[in-house]
Amino acid sequence: MALEPQPNLTDCNCLAVRQAARYVTQLYDRHMAEIGLRTSQYGILARLQRLGPMTINQLAGELVMDRTTLGRNIRPLERDGLITITRGRSDRRIKQLQLTTAGEERFRAARGTWIEAQCSFETGFGPERAAQLRGLSQALVDSGLLPGDELP
Repeated sequence: MALEPQPNLTDCNCLAVRQAARYVTQLYDRHMAEIGLRTSQYGILARLQRLGPMTINQLAGELVMDRTTLGRNIRPLERDGLITITRGRSDRRIKQLQLTTAGEERFRAARGTWIEAQCSFETGFGPERAAQLRGLSQALVDSGLLPGDELP
C-alpha cells in the first residue's frame, strides 16, 4: 500500500515566495530609482498603457493585488499627474484609472531602465531559469488555489 505524500511542514512556501519577490523587487527598484518610479508603479503604468483605461477593480485583478495596496500605489501617480482617477459615468461609485500624457511620457522614459533591470536579472539568474521562474509563477497564479475569482 503506497503512502500519501506528506506536505512539507518545515519550510513555508509563502515565506519563500515572498522573500524571492522582495529580492527581485529590490533589484528592479534600484534600477528604477533613477527615473523616479518604484517597480510597482511602473507595473501600473505599463498595464494602463497596454490595456487602456480600466476600473480599480479591473486593474487590481490584472496585477493580482488587493484594492487597498493598489490604492496606496496609485495616489503618488495621481499626485504627480501620471494618471487620472475619475468617477464612472453610469455608477459614481466606480473609479476609472487612465494614463495621462505625462504618464505616457514617464512610461516611455522608464522603459529603458526597466529593460536594464530585466537584463540584469536574466544575466545574474540565467535566461532559462528566469523563463522557468516566470512559467512557474504564472502557473501558481492560474492554479485556482484561492476560492472564488476575487482576492481576499
